[in-house]
Amino acid sequence: MGAGDVSLRCVSVLVDELVRGGMQHACVSPGSRSTPLALALARRLDVEVHVHLDERASAFFALGIAKATGRPVAIACTSGTAAANFLPAVVEASQARVPLVVLTADRPPRLRGTGANQTIDQTDLYGRYMRLFVDAPVPAENTDAATWREIGHRAVSATLDTPPGPVHVNLPFEESLTPEDVSISTRSVVSMARATHSGPVRRADLNRADRELATERGAILIGSMPEPPMSVLALGHHLGWPILAEPISRARVPGVLTAGQALLSSDAFMQAMSPDVVLQVGATPTTRASQRLALGARQLVVVDDHHPDPDPEGRSWRLEIDPEVFATALVDRFGPRPTNEWAEAWFLADGLARRTIDELYDAWEEPYEGRVARDLAAAIPDHATLVVGSSMPIRDLDYAMAPRDGLRVLANRGASGIDGFVSTVLGVAASGAPTYALCGDLTLLHDAGSLLWSARRGLKAVFVVPNNDGGGVFSFLPQRTLPEHEELFTTPHGLDLGALCEAAGAGHRRITRADELIPAVEQCAAAGGVYVVEVPSDRERNVDRHAEVQAAVDAALA
Repeated sequence: MGAGDVSLRCVSVLVDELVRGGMQHACVSPGSRSTPLALALARRLDVEVHVHLDERASAFFALGIAKATGRPVAIACTSGTAAANFLPAVVEASQARVPLVVLTADRPPRLRGTGANQTIDQTDLYGRYMRLFVDAPVPAENTDAATWREIGHRAVSATLDTPPGPVHVNLPFEESLTPEDVSISTRSVVSMARATHSGPVRRADLNRADRELATERGAILIGSMPEPPMSVLALGHHLGWPILAEPISRARVPGVLTAGQALLSSDAFMQAMSPDVVLQVGATPTTRASQRLALGARQLVVVDDHHPDPDPEGRSWRLEIDPEVFATALVDRFGPRPTNEWAEAWFLADGLARRTIDELYDAWEEPYEGRVARDLAAAIPDHATLVVGSSMPIRDLDYAMAPRDGLRVLANRGASGIDGFVSTVLGVAASGAPTYALCGDLTLLHDAGSLLWSARRGLKAVFVVPNNDGGGVFSFLPQRTLPEHEELFTTPHGLDLGALCEAAGAGHRRITRADELIPAVEQCAAAGGVYVVEVPSDRERNVDRHAEVQAAVDAALA
C-alpha cells in the first residue's frame, strides 16, 4: 500500500467523524499536497463539495452555509499561503460563534524551517481564534484508525461546544499523494444530535433577577441570536418593557418597537425616557445608539452564553447562560404587569416615529438608501433569508425595517468586516434558502472574485446594491472633515457594475426610482441565477436625507 492510499484511509476515518457530527458540506480549493484530503471529502455521497479557486472566498462561502444551517462545515486547502487566506473567515467565525472545521494540508514536520517549497509553520496558525488546534501525525501504515477517529471526534465536539466556533486540524502528508487504488468510497454514517450545555438558572441568580427586574422603567435589547428568542419576547411582554430587537436578532417581529433606533437617536426623548435597567441578550448591539442605551442604564444585565463580554470594566451583571433558559424561568415568576405610563409613553412615541419615517420615505421619488432597506425587508417572501452587509446597510436596516414574521436576517457582524460578503451570500444560497442580499458597492467589489467564480454555477441570489461610488459610511463619521476624506476613506472607484456582472455571467438591473426597486427584485428572483440590482445614490444627499428623517422624528416627538 502506497503513502497516498495510507493517507486517504486515515483522513477518511477523520471525515467519518465530521459527518457523524452533522457535517453535510465541505469547501475545497485545488492543491497538490491536499490530494488525500480532497479525495476523502469528495468520495462521499453524504457530503456536498463546493470547489473554489480562492481560499478566502471558499472560507466565507463555508461560513455562509454554516450560518444558514447551524451545522459544521469543513474547509480544506493545500499548504503555505493557501492556509493563510482562511484567516479573515476564521476570525469572523470565531467572533460570530459559527462552527467551522479548518483542514489544512502540510509538509511533514521534518521539513518545517528548512526552506522547503510551499512550506510555512502552520502550527497554531490562527492563534486564539480557534477553539481547538490539532497537529495530526503523518499517516503511517501501522496507524490505528482509532487515532484518526479520535481527532475527528475532538474536532467536531469542539466546534459545536458552547460557544461554538472554528477548529483547526493540520494534516501533514508524505509523498506520494495520489492513491494507487482509484476506486471511490461512498460510505455513510448516522449523524449525532447536537448536545446542549446550558444548565438551569441558579436560585441565587433568580432571586437577584427578581430584584433587578422589579422596576417599571426597564427595556430589553436583543442583539444577534442563533435562534428566535421566543421566551425572551414573552418575558418582555410580561414585564411590560419596550423591546428593541436588531434585525439579526431573529426577534424583529410584531410586538417589538417598530422605530427603536429613531427613538434612541432622539436626544430629547432619551433624556426624559432613559431606562433604569437594560436587559441585554445576544451579541453586543450594532449601533452606537444601542450601545449608549446599554451602558447608560443604572443597571445593565447581560444574559448570553455565546458571545464575548460586552462590558470589560465589569459594571454589568453578566450571566453566562442560554437566554431562553433564563427567560423561561423568569416568565414563571413574573405575572403579566399592567402597562404603566412610562412604558405607554415609549409605545406611543414608537408609533409616532414609525408614521413619520414612513410618510417621509413614501414622499420621495429617489431611491434613498434608508427606504431601499425598508422596502426590501418588507417585500422579501416568507421563509427567505436576507444577508446584509456591514457599514451603512446594517445600520439602515436597523433604523428602517418594520417588524415582520417569516424573515431571517444574517450578517457578518462578528468582526464586522466587508470582506468575503459575496461568498457568504452565495454560501447561504447553497444551503437551499431563498437568498437576498443588501450591500454597498465597495462590499460587492471587495469580493468581486467570488462573483466571477460562482455566478455561473447554478446558485440563486439577488443582490441589492446602493451604489454611492465609494464608502458612504465615512460621510457619517468624523473623517468627513479631513482634507484627505475622499482619497483615503471614501475611495471613489468609478467602476461600471453592469460590466462586472456581464463579465461574471450575473444578471444586472439598474433602477433610478424608488418604486422600481421591488418589481426589479421580484423579476430577478423569478428569473433565477445570480442578479445584481444596482441603486444609484448620491452620498451627500443621502447624508442630508438621514438628517432630515431624524429631525422630523424629533419634531414629532416634541
